[in-house]
Amino acid sequence: MTTAAVKPTRHVPDEIDRRLLNALQAGIPLTRHPFEGIAEAVGVEQDEVLRRMGVLKAAAIIRQVSAIFDTRALGYESTLVAASYPEDRLFEAASVINGHPGVSHNYRRTHDFNMWFTLAVEPGARMSLEDALDVLARETGATSMRILPTLMLYKINVQLDMTGTTGTTARAEPKAPPRRGDGSPPSEEDQEAILILQEDLPLVPAPFDVWAEAAGWDPDRLVAKAREMQDRTLMRRFAAVLNHRRAGFGANGMAVWRVPAADVDDFGSRMAAFQSVSHCYRRPTYDDWPYSLFTMVHARSKDACEETIAALADEVGLGRDDYAVLYSTFEYKKVRLRYYSPEYRAWEDMALAGSPLPVG
Repeated sequence: MTTAAVKPTRHVPDEIDRRLLNALQAGIPLTRHPFEGIAEAVGVEQDEVLRRMGVLKAAAIIRQVSAIFDTRALGYESTLVAASYPEDRLFEAASVINGHPGVSHNYRRTHDFNMWFTLAVEPGARMSLEDALDVLARETGATSMRILPTLMLYKINVQLDMTGTTGTTARAEPKAPPRRGDGSPPSEEDQEAILILQEDLPLVPAPFDVWAEAAGWDPDRLVAKAREMQDRTLMRRFAAVLNHRRAGFGANGMAVWRVPAADVDDFGSRMAAFQSVSHCYRRPTYDDWPYSLFTMVHARSKDACEETIAALADEVGLGRDDYAVLYSTFEYKKVRLRYYSPEYRAWEDMALAGSPLPVG
C-alpha cells in the first residue's frame, strides 16, 4: 500500500524565517542541543526555531535537515550523466532512470542533451558505473549518453541567500579546492553512524539523543563521531537543504564553458569565488560536448541568473560563443542519496538477471 503524498502548505517566509533559513543552510552545530546555537544566531528562542522549522518543512521549503556527506570520500563511484531522448520518451525514460537507487538528481534541461542525472555506485558493487549506465541506456532507448565525472572540484556549497543581502555578482576571495576525505575508507563504526546521520533530524530540543537511543548509541559518542567525520571531510556539513523553487529561487542555470586546458584551473577557482555559484567542476569533453568547466547558478529570476553568468564571463575574459546555459525545466527526481542501502544489491540482482527494472 502506498501513502498518498501530503500537499505542502502555503507559507511566505518573513524576515525571521529568512534569517533562520540562512543559518540552517550554513550548518547545524554538532552538539547535544544544536537548536540553541541556531536560536542565538537568529535572535529568537529555541521553541520558536523549532516551531518555525516545522512550518517551513510543512511548506516544503526545507526538504531535509541531515548530514551532507562527500559521496566519493565514502568510497562510492559517482558521475554526472548527460543523455538525449526524443521529447515524447523523456518521462518514461526518466521513470526507469529514477528507479536506480544511486540516482539522486534528475532534470530535464534546455539542450539536445535534454536529461541530466547523477549516478552513484556503492563500494564493492558487482556492476561498474559504466555497466549500470549501459543497462539504463539500453532499457530506456537513449539516443546518446555521456559520462561526465568530476575531474576537479572547485566548489560545492549550496547556500541560497534568503535575506537578499548578497548581490548576484558578489564574490569572496578564491579558495583552494575542498578536501575530499582523508584517504581512509569509512570503518564499520563510521558506516553505522552514517546510517543514523543521513536521516532527517527530529525537530526536538535534543535530536541526536533521540537518534542515539533508537540506535543503541551513547549520545555523546554519536555527536563526537559526527564531528570526527566532519573533520575528516567525509561529511561536508550538517545542514538544511532547501527546495529551491519553493524558497523563491526559480531560475536554475547550469553554465558550461569552453576553456583552454591550460586555463581551466585558474578560471574554475575564480568562478567559484562568486557567491551565487553553488557548484563549480572540471569535467571531460567529447566531440559533441566541448565544455570542460561547469558552474551552477541559482537565482530568483532568469535575468538575475544571466547577470551572474555574464559577470563570470567578464571575470575570465570569455565571450558569448564560449559558453552555453542549460536551464532546468522539469525536476524528475531530487532526493538525498541513501548510503549502504540494500536497494543497490536488489537493483543489481534485477539488472544481472535481465528482469524488468524498477521505476521511480
